Amino acid sequence: MKVFYFVCIVLLVTGNVVGCSKTKDPDPEPEPGPGPGGPVITPVVPVADPPLAATIGFFEQHWKPRSFTAPSYTEVTPAQASATVTVTIDASKIITKIPPTVWGHNANTWMTNMVGEPLFMQHIKALKPEFIRFPAGSLSDMYFWNAQPGQPPADAPSHLMDKDGVIKEAGYWYGKVNESWTASVDQYYEVLKQSGSIGVLTVNYGYARYGTSADPVAAAAHLAADWVRYDKGRTKYWEIGNETYGDWEAGFRIDLSANKDGQPEFVTGELYAQHVQVFVDSMKKAAAEVGQEIFIGATIYDAPTEAWMTNTTKTWNEGVLKNLKSAADFYIVHNYFTPFNENSTASVVMNAGLTVPAKMMQHIKKEMQTYGAPVLPVALTEWNMWAKDSKQQVSNVSGLFALAVMSESLVNQYGMALRWDLLNGWENGNDHGLFSDGNEPGIPKWTPRPSFYYMYYYSRLIGDRLVPAQVTGSTAIKAYASTYSSGEANLTLINTSDKPVTVQLKANNLNFGKRLYYYQLEGSNDNGEFSRKVLVNGEGPSLAAGGPTNYTQLKARSHPVYEQIKITVPALGAVILVL
Repeated sequence: MKVFYFVCIVLLVTGNVVGCSKTKDPDPEPEPGPGPGGPVITPVVPVADPPLAATIGFFEQHWKPRSFTAPSYTEVTPAQASATVTVTIDASKIITKIPPTVWGHNANTWMTNMVGEPLFMQHIKALKPEFIRFPAGSLSDMYFWNAQPGQPPADAPSHLMDKDGVIKEAGYWYGKVNESWTASVDQYYEVLKQSGSIGVLTVNYGYARYGTSADPVAAAAHLAADWVRYDKGRTKYWEIGNETYGDWEAGFRIDLSANKDGQPEFVTGELYAQHVQVFVDSMKKAAAEVGQEIFIGATIYDAPTEAWMTNTTKTWNEGVLKNLKSAADFYIVHNYFTPFNENSTASVVMNAGLTVPAKMMQHIKKEMQTYGAPVLPVALTEWNMWAKDSKQQVSNVSGLFALAVMSESLVNQYGMALRWDLLNGWENGNDHGLFSDGNEPGIPKWTPRPSFYYMYYYSRLIGDRLVPAQVTGSTAIKAYASTYSSGEANLTLINTSDKPVTVQLKANNLNFGKRLYYYQLEGSNDNGEFSRKVLVNGEGPSLAAGGPTNYTQLKARSHPVYEQIKITVPALGAVILVL
């Protein structure tokens, strides 16, 4: 009986390979197959972990060493085309340890009660998102977590003032609901429990502005603190409001005739910072009462001043960062990357995913320095794209975009990155939802969109330490490498071009082993460059959109590793590879 030991590397590429090397003991045998010979074995030098980046900070507590387990596989022939591009995995340096906080998601209260949807629960358990934010979005600032429908606090007015000074019906949302179309707080907690995820909760900051009591800030902080007590440690991370700098949020502008504590008509960063201190004091005391540690974030704006911004947004970061003092534990940013509401091409979408995370982090660090604020962990708790009208948001390219955003979030050392969102509205393809909402013609509700598959295989195959990957010979190929504590390596290759590209793999301070495993993801031939389908190792959906239904049982492709390792990355696709 032979005993096999596996050494593996995982790669994501737009077209070809995930591999794992196989060493046999005690009676080595040559691997069969074509090629000039086996891989060259070189000495490997241990590398120390780098200092923890302040922008990751305590989010690294979720880091765990990862071991690669070789999947079932189908034997395939290695790539035969000439390689025009070289990718070198450089394991002589570690960029960062990889926390699982970068493949999280946003749930919302209108996406059914969730726990009563068997298909959704099946997919979410398979996806294992690790972190799920709730109630999420702008309704957070109109959300009363412990109230039944139609029964807001007595000091919550029936009408609110919008950004234009128009008084409108408030339209509050409630946490104590029991209907199939909307989720309660307890149903959200059940999703966390069944999927093994950790909560990220956004408390109602708007109530601190529009509340009509003598001290609306104290009332809103008390409401948040009561939620912390009720939560009892199920939620680790808390946010004070959603996009509080935006004129689209409840509380941005208030009716001065109803206010009793002398607040200004328009919110400012300075005022928000003062209010955050009150919230944090109440919420941290509540956490101590139930014996839990929580971390509380404050919102800042992610980009330099632009013409469209209100004065509140233009001055937001200065007001917050100069006056927050030591109240917040982390900073919160949101970004939808592509030009606002434009019919962007695939090239524009991918360029945004690959470049904006770095620009954001550079801006945020500069703002901290400019205003003398401490460098705290940075959480990107909403991300997606504005691109619309060509079904970009529900396409295969949206999956590639997700790979880019998650990978660049790691490269630029964000503490957290959460995709918006799990379910939304079809709107002829202008739909951020990870699953179909049932209004997409011919597509049943809860059908996973292409982004689901990219995020599923990425989170399964990435290692636990990010290392450099150099690309030569092409600007279309993007590469991200990682290693496992068990000794293997992972590479993610993304092809942003409309032609397949064959890549040769090389390594520094790393041995590839003898066998390669991979999952190849790509679009189909529908809807131009924004295919609504994703093919995984050649298998796709039977419907007009989505991916293979057997994704949890889908076998990897595999072949022996030779002295030259080549992978063909499909057009607008990716390969997840382990060696």
